[in-house]
Amino acid sequence: MDSGKSHSFHPGTAGRGILVVDDERVIRDMCAMVLDGYQVFMAADGLEALDILEREKVDVILTDVMMPNMNGLDLLEAIKKKDPNKAVVVMTGYSEKNIILRALKANADDFISKPINMLQLKTTLDNVLEKKALKEELLHLKRMDRLKSDFLGLVSHKLKTPATAISLFIQNLAHGSLDKSDPGFSDTLTLILEESEYLATLIQDLLTYSDVILQDGPPTLTRCNLKDLALGVFHQLKYASQRKGIALSEHIEGDFPDMELDRERLIFAIRALLDNAIKFTATGGAITLSGQAGPDQLVLKIVDNGEGISRENLPKIFEKFYQVDPSHAGQIRGFGLGLHYAREFVQAHQGTIQIESRPGIGTTATLTFPR
Repeated sequence: MDSGKSHSFHPGTAGRGILVVDDERVIRDMCAMVLDGYQVFMAADGLEALDILEREKVDVILTDVMMPNMNGLDLLEAIKKKDPNKAVVVMTGYSEKNIILRALKANADDFISKPINMLQLKTTLDNVLEKKALKEELLHLKRMDRLKSDFLGLVSHKLKTPATAISLFIQNLAHGSLDKSDPGFSDTLTLILEESEYLATLIQDLLTYSDVILQDGPPTLTRCNLKDLALGVFHQLKYASQRKGIALSEHIEGDFPDMELDRERLIFAIRALLDNAIKFTATGGAITLSGQAGPDQLVLKIVDNGEGISRENLPKIFEKFYQVDPSHAGQIRGFGLGLHYAREFVQAHQGTIQIESRPGIGTTATLTFPR
C-alpha cells in the first residue's frame, strides 16, 4: 500500500502543519484536499508518523485508530509522552467504550467519527489549533511570571549588599564616627567607591535584562556585521579591563559578511562572555578576542588565563541563576543569567557556544555561526 511518504503541500499557503495518519490512502487524500491552507503530511501507520514527527514541524496529528504496525492509540500515547502539549485528534469508526476511555486517558484533544464529515473535520482542526494557541500563550505567561518572580527575588538579594555598605558608611560619616585622618579611612572610601560602581553596574544590568530578556519574543533581525558587533563590545569593555590591570587584545581575521541578526541579543551574548572573562581573571592577566571567517562558518573566541572552572562545575554554567564560586566566598557578583541567555540567543541564530576550561589555567569560549 502506498503510504504517501512525500508530504502533500498546498503551494501559496503558509499554514500550520497537519499530519494525517491512516492506512487507507483514499482517506489521507480526501483529508489533504479539504485541509487547504495547511501544510499536510501523510503517514500510513504510527511508526511512519513518529518518523515524520522527528523531521518535520507538525502542529496537529489527525490519526486513525485501527492501523498495522502501530495503531492510533499507541501513537497517541507515544506522542503525549514525548510532548504533552502536542495536539492529537483521533478518528475512529468504533464506539467501543474502552477505546474512547483509553484515548481520553492519554489526553486526546478531540475526536472525529468515521465516516468523516469534511466540514466537521476542518472545523474541529481549527478549534484544536485555537485551543493549542491559547494553551501555549498561557504556558508562556506562566513561564514569564515565574522568571520575573525568581529574578526579582535575586535582584533584591543582590542589591542589598552594596546598598547596605554605602548606607552604613554615609551614616557613620554623618554621625562623625569616621576619622578622616585615620589611615584606614582612605581604604574604606575606596571600598565604598567600588560598591557604588558595582551598584551602578547592577542597575545597568537590570535595564539590559529588562530590554533583552524579559521582553520575550521572536528575534528582531537587522542587517549587521558580527565582527563589528564583537569589536563594539570589545572597545566598551577595554577600559574596565585596564582598570583591573588586565591586558585585553583582539585579532579578528577574514571577511565577515553582513547578515540578518538580532543585534541586541548577540551584543548581550558577546558581552556576557567578555564580562565573565574579566570577572574571573586576576590583575596582571590577559584576555584575547579572536575570530576567523571561514567558507562555511564564522568563529569568535574569547580566551583568558584566569581562575578557570572545575570539571564538576563546567556542565552547570549554562543553568539559569547558577554562578561559579571558585573562592567559595558566596559573594559572586552578577545575576547568574548571562551564560544561560547567551547560549539561548546564539542557538536562535543556529550557532553554538562551547566552553573549555581548566582551573588555574584559564577558559576558552568559542562561538560558531553558520555563514
